[in-house]
Amino acid sequence: MNQTRRVFSRNAAKLYDLCVLTACYCYATAWLYSNMKTTTLAEYLAYRVKIVNVFHFGLLLIVWHGIFALCGLYVSKRLSTIYSELIEVLKATTLCAAFLLLEGRFFHLRTITPELVAIFWGAATLLMVGSRIVIRLFLRILRAHGKNGRVMVILGTNRRAIEFAKRIQERPELGYQIRGFVDDEWEGTPEFLGTGNSICSDIENFRHFLRDHVVDEVAIFVPLRSFYEYASKVVALCEQHGILIRFDTQIFDLKIARSGADELDGEAHITAGATPHDGWQMFMKRTVDLTLGLILLLILSPFFCAVAIAIKMTSAGPILFRQKRVGLNKRQFTMYKFRTMVVNAEKLQEMLLSQNEMSGPVFKIKHDPRITPLGRLLRKTSIDELPQLLNVVKGDMSLVGPRAMSVRDYGFFDQDWQRRRFSVRPGITCLWQVKGRNNVPFEQWMELDMQYIDKWSLWLDFKILARTIPAVLRGTGAA
Repeated sequence: MNQTRRVFSRNAAKLYDLCVLTACYCYATAWLYSNMKTTTLAEYLAYRVKIVNVFHFGLLLIVWHGIFALCGLYVSKRLSTIYSELIEVLKATTLCAAFLLLEGRFFHLRTITPELVAIFWGAATLLMVGSRIVIRLFLRILRAHGKNGRVMVILGTNRRAIEFAKRIQERPELGYQIRGFVDDEWEGTPEFLGTGNSICSDIENFRHFLRDHVVDEVAIFVPLRSFYEYASKVVALCEQHGILIRFDTQIFDLKIARSGADELDGEAHITAGATPHDGWQMFMKRTVDLTLGLILLLILSPFFCAVAIAIKMTSAGPILFRQKRVGLNKRQFTMYKFRTMVVNAEKLQEMLLSQNEMSGPVFKIKHDPRITPLGRLLRKTSIDELPQLLNVVKGDMSLVGPRAMSVRDYGFFDQDWQRRRFSVRPGITCLWQVKGRNNVPFEQWMELDMQYIDKWSLWLDFKILARTIPAVLRGTGAA
């Protein structure tokens, strides 16, 4: 598919999605009002169209389009599975429905009810999923009859190139035909030829090969450090011919980091990260943090006042304990807790280092003499942690994430792999808190943090939050 057809198809898909979303909204409205006794559909349609309503619907269309683009629904799906595409569609329609409900609540739009949003979401999801499946089946039929095919040439004959070709050949529904491999002879050539693959051209004569053969894509799998000059010549040549270039993102043989793509002022960049920083799930995580944080602060404000009075009446010093902690990517921030120790507790810590009961850089004593009687109760029930909701609302912390470390403790970290825990926002609770807290050795604590980062999802956050409540009630590992 040439660039013009590709742009046309993408814009057609965008227009189709907006039309479907609009139709689903109209359907939900019609269905809801046709079943209402107070207002009929005819009466609703007879309402005057106000400029403010046009503004609201225009805002809906803009945000809906942005959500679908953010979920990656307008990039080529030829190499992606139908399951992954349908998951992206489900994410997009759910976010669109959520924004519709939020807009109704924020602007006090009485016509946007939870029932209308539920009908809209069901209809939109059904139509979007159904249309994607139909398109996939239609394209599969076309490709089975030799239509909508793509001819690919692979630059390189190393292990990655062979594995990539094998994955392509195992999925004939993608419509790819591998014309051959391009490479010069090297010590691995006999092993490559033993796989049954063939070399269609060497690098020097690849220019002539392109002139005489049909090629839609060139996938580059040569080691860029050793063959940068060759690769750059091939890229320039493909650019002149208007041929799509596909890069191997595993240039540096990454073990944990996941590769992706980004764009700045029209220039594409390959990105690699070992932690999830972008995407709809991170947006939703921050939304949940901010929403729940504000709600909990509002609900618990009378309780906060009672705890503050109790602290003031039982010991001298401030109500809140403030300490510099290490946050996202080593950013320092001030963390808040209810004070549970005597005023000069940090100075007394140096005198108690020999009694430390935790391994690693963390300092903990089960029967710490610096803790006040009320403070012991606050710690046992984890009430002292509640002011960290202020840090969550400010954006320094999250509800769920690795525990925030003090600047002093961070200075004693001696292995770089442990510092990956600082690549995400610290949280009030995490796997460490629900699996024993201070009863867990430092090494296992760090492994739990890595496990959380590597397997992170919104569902995992919700499970940890649900498990935190019984863990707090049991008081296991609290000190």
